[in-house]
Amino acid sequence: MTLTIPFTLLAGYLLGSIPAGYLAGRWLRGVDIRTLGSGSTGATNVLRQFGKGPALVVFLVDVLKGTAAVLLAKALLEPLGAGPAAADWLSDSCVVAAGLASLAGHIWPVWLGWRGGKAVATALGMLLGLTTPVGLACFGVFLAVLSVSRIVSLSSVVAALALPLLMLGWFQDQAMGLRWPYLALALLTSALVIWRHRSNLSRLLAGTEPKLGQAKKAD
Repeated sequence: MTLTIPFTLLAGYLLGSIPAGYLAGRWLRGVDIRTLGSGSTGATNVLRQFGKGPALVVFLVDVLKGTAAVLLAKALLEPLGAGPAAADWLSDSCVVAAGLASLAGHIWPVWLGWRGGKAVATALGMLLGLTTPVGLACFGVFLAVLSVSRIVSLSSVVAALALPLLMLGWFQDQAMGLRWPYLALALLTSALVIWRHRSNLSRLLAGTEPKLGQAKKAD
């Protein structure tokens, strides 16, 4: 166990740090996408710079990064849950930490000088691997807001704000005791996504945040 826990955290970070958006820019145009548009390596910036096909591929890769980090941690660490309550808490905490490590890898990838994306797709993948109903519910909130507003950043922020409530609702619906590491993950993920969208929030308040299909100026 001494080596397993650090391994899962490192694996989560390395999976999250796979720079799909950056590689798309290099392979398609020979450019660093961080010098274009918002400067993010995420799927939204890829969509604006390279089109729907590359953006869909980047989105799916980014989602799978978060899912893979959590599923790997579960496979290696959930046997700890067969023990007493303390072991259950430890197992949950380690799986959650691996998921958060994947977010850190996406936002601060070592390969790109610690400049990556905003972690929305990777957070979705992490939630799908951890608690699939909550992940799907968050994605539903995102799509609902997007269908009305056509603003990706607003949809991401609203889904992030809804995440802790959705997590609490899921535990209540399942009639199970609250698993505190999961709630901590929801709160931290929500805060992290909102913090990464702080420049978008400024533009939303100013009424200058572009909608889908509109060009985006650099942050």
